[in-house]
Amino acid sequence: MPGSTENTGGNASAVPSVASGNAQPMTRREARALREAQEKAEKRGGKKRSEPAQAPAPQASQEQPAVDLAPSAEDKAKTAHAKQRTKIVFGADKEQPKKVAQPASGQPVSVQPEPPQSDSEDLAETGEPDAQEAAIPPELLIGNPEPKKSRAGRNLPAAIGVGVVLLGIVLAGLFLYEPLLVFAVTVLSGIGCWEVARATTHAKTAVPQLPLYLASVLLPASAVLGGVEALGFSFVACILIALLFRVMEGLKGAVASVMSSVFIITWVPLLLSFALLMLEGDNGQWLIATILLLAVANDTFGYIVGVLIGKHPMAPKISPKKSWEGFSGSMIGSMAIGACAMYFWLDMPWWTGVILAFFTTIAATTGDFAESMVKRELGIKDMSNLLPGHGGIMDRLDSVLFVIPLGYLISHLLAWSVAVF
Repeated sequence: MPGSTENTGGNASAVPSVASGNAQPMTRREARALREAQEKAEKRGGKKRSEPAQAPAPQASQEQPAVDLAPSAEDKAKTAHAKQRTKIVFGADKEQPKKVAQPASGQPVSVQPEPPQSDSEDLAETGEPDAQEAAIPPELLIGNPEPKKSRAGRNLPAAIGVGVVLLGIVLAGLFLYEPLLVFAVTVLSGIGCWEVARATTHAKTAVPQLPLYLASVLLPASAVLGGVEALGFSFVACILIALLFRVMEGLKGAVASVMSSVFIITWVPLLLSFALLMLEGDNGQWLIATILLLAVANDTFGYIVGVLIGKHPMAPKISPKKSWEGFSGSMIGSMAIGACAMYFWLDMPWWTGVILAFFTTIAATTGDFAESMVKRELGIKDMSNLLPGHGGIMDRLDSVLFVIPLGYLISHLLAWSVAVF
């Protein structure tokens, strides 16, 4: 009948993207935008949420003959699909009642809506979509889902590949060509200094980088050529050079810059150069390999146990993903590896490997926490993005830098105790 509105059930939809009756897939962003628009409309109008009313059919002209407006079977199917999708979207977006603090005067307090977060931000924290998007069936969404990360937040295949390559270079330098090890230590020191100096700019602290690169070359070379005494003198010389470079640029911000330079030189080139000091003694290559193996065992066993049964974080405000269960797994696994390595490789009692693993595990965990504290203080997630699955060089060397000097000291003490007793 002309002017009738009875036959319009299949010609309008509650979702704007399917107003024409053609059911198009809805992306996550479209679903989120639809929810946000509905929330804004509710807050402005103060009305309860209800499904939009169907649009009335256009009035037919009296001059035109009556046309059968009954929807076809295909239109009915599309409209039912659109209505189902709309109910899912709106039903998944039920808000929980929020507690609003009332002032003493009794006047209502306006609550500003929270800014929307992107899909990448939702996946960055937990690796899973939010509860509202999870309620939408996959067949109503389009686009390729983002790859999920492991529970530890890493791209595990890339992380394993990078670790194997770095370990292969170090082992080749240890047992095949010693200058390759010196070159690798020098390059890693230089990149690590660049990463930390670049990160300090987030704290508005400019650090002269030339003294850092000089220390990355001078300290490893001194450890190889002159031993621990030459390493100590070279360290003091590098600190003085860094101080002179900063003074020549002016006094504004000099204190923070100089302290940052001292921290970077001490943290990266100095600690890493202790690995080259181990080459002086007997079985030095095997001792370095044992120390590195303990560092790898600490990360591996801690990761496996933490992912499987980790529930109690050690320091939630610093590194929430490190658990006491993972630390226990690191300790037990490292002790087993250390006992075998010291007995079969270095011809020492098995208990020396247990003691060495005990201290190196504590040092590795401390190194992880130390870098996490620095990154949180600077407000960054990774030192850089040079290594897929790891972040930067410092994100890979954080535990090794603390393990190497302590392993050097403990190994010498153990060798002395075995010789005396």
